[in-house]
Amino acid sequence: ALDEHLTGFENLDMIGRLYQLGRDRSRARARELLEQFGLSDAGARPVKTYSGGMRRRLDLAGALVAESPVLFLDEPTTGLDPKSRTDLWGVIKQLVERGTTLLLTTQYLEEADQLADQIMVIDHGRSIAEGTADELKERMGGERIEVTVESAEKVSAAVEKLRPIAVDDPHVDERNRTLVIPITGGARTLTMALRELDQAGIEVQDVGLRRPTLDDVFLSLTGHVAEYEAAETSEDDDELEGAAK
Repeated sequence: ALDEHLTGFENLDMIGRLYQLGRDRSRARARELLEQFGLSDAGARPVKTYSGGMRRRLDLAGALVAESPVLFLDEPTTGLDPKSRTDLWGVIKQLVERGTTLLLTTQYLEEADQLADQIMVIDHGRSIAEGTADELKERMGGERIEVTVESAEKVSAAVEKLRPIAVDDPHVDERNRTLVIPITGGARTLTMALRELDQAGIEVQDVGLRRPTLDDVFLSLTGHVAEYEAAETSEDDDELEGAAK
């Protein structure tokens, strides 16, 4: 925990003293970490004047004072704005590149996708899946083309034209004139699909190549979306654990 009445430098220096690093090493380590986390200019200011993102960076810096090879991070970016979250992700990635092993718990699925080498999905305290982000996404059936045709009368014809490239049964939403076609081959197959529709005189209003996200994985595995509330205010204990090393 940070002392809001101390400066950033004083907080890190105090942590070093508690780890019995000695006066000179504690002060040197505090300066190193302030520079590493982009807080040198704010090091002489009281922590109570820091923004949320700056406090999170100082928190993480404090965890590194003793140069532990393993760190445990629990919801490190909860409550941060998108820019501060992205900045902190960058810092965490640098730590991993330097050899630190991290165990991360998070309910932000994009965060797990960005940071974790290995992911464990936990639902109500029970591990239900684990693997890399790509391995978990592959369980969703891989890529799919989403096509919206101009006319509702053309939906059936579009399905028949695209069925040969599908690796599983297409999903059809006639009300919204949308088809979801499971495929392999990525952009090459998408180009082929558009050519088939054009030759059949079927006008396309919208088209996209979509790959499963970890949100899709979580929903498929648990039957509900992930909760993004802070741990202290959420009553849902579903989360992802990620490890990066």
